[in-house]
Amino acid sequence: MSRKTLLRTGPLVSGGVSPYGPLGLAGTGGLALPPGFTGRVVARSGEKVAGLTWHAAPDGGACFPDGGGWIYVSNSELPLLGGASALRFRADGSIADAYRILSGTDLNCAGGATPWHTWLSCELGHRGRVFECDPYGARAARPRLAMGRFKHEAAACDPERRVIYMTEDEPDGCFYRFRPSDWGDLTEGTLEVLCASGHWQAVPSPAALLKEARHQVEDARHFDGGDGCHYAGGVCYFTTKGDTGLWAYDAQSSTLDRLCEGVRAITAAPSGDLYVARERPEIDVIAPDRAVTPFLRLEGHDGAELTGLAFSPDGERLYFSARRGRTEGHTFEVSGPFRA
Repeated sequence: MSRKTLLRTGPLVSGGVSPYGPLGLAGTGGLALPPGFTGRVVARSGEKVAGLTWHAAPDGGACFPDGGGWIYVSNSELPLLGGASALRFRADGSIADAYRILSGTDLNCAGGATPWHTWLSCELGHRGRVFECDPYGARAARPRLAMGRFKHEAAACDPERRVIYMTEDEPDGCFYRFRPSDWGDLTEGTLEVLCASGHWQAVPSPAALLKEARHQVEDARHFDGGDGCHYAGGVCYFTTKGDTGLWAYDAQSSTLDRLCEGVRAITAAPSGDLYVARERPEIDVIAPDRAVTPFLRLEGHDGAELTGLAFSPDGERLYFSARRGRTEGHTFEVSGPFRA
């Protein structure tokens, strides 16, 4: 999605006609979708899928290519038992395998995929860590402590500037970026915080042993509960749960705009469309011309939070989870004629 189209042509426009048509009646799993789209539940918390008991409290997720198929990774926001699991899909969409890629960590909320096909699983607990995980299950996950110790929510990689943006779930949380010493190796680097001046400044002590990272730089800009985060086309989009805002940070011009309210999670399709999960169990699509229209409504899941939005590598399937509390969770797949 171009910076010129989304950020510099005025506010978002709601109430238009969806590019996919009106939503139909709710079908499988309570999904109300446009014509030509179908949905299914691919995993349920506490139930077996391909021999694995699917985790509770499913949260952030991402997809990765896997030969002719693909893999969907999902975090678990459970205390002490969090971690992350993966579903491996064959080329025809059937599930070939399910397995854990991270165990024994705390409150794994959101995260982000890297260009080198690893999953950054972020801990939400006090002095939380970022774990770099192998979605293919071949290598053990490793903590990346240089990325800071704080209530990590989400991460988004910017391959153009070779930085990783991160959100912080505190009422006065900050917006960070991590600049690795070597792109593709997250063991060392510099943690920086966005300041009110619009500049970035290094956090003196990312380990935060004596003072929280968000309080170490006097000019740091604070946000009301950093939440979802996604980078696309030169822009890092992130949400703030305290005031349900959707923000857009233009990485080229170093400008920050607040786009709208009522958004919790976000991802982008290969077409450049943004897909945003609302406070209620609905997903809207934001087109490059700023039109905001309904894409999906989930019925029978009152009070559920929609999390883990991610497209398959070919852009033909959208995955997300609906979770209520710490135990109930359903992970969905929607397929259909998504715009190319």
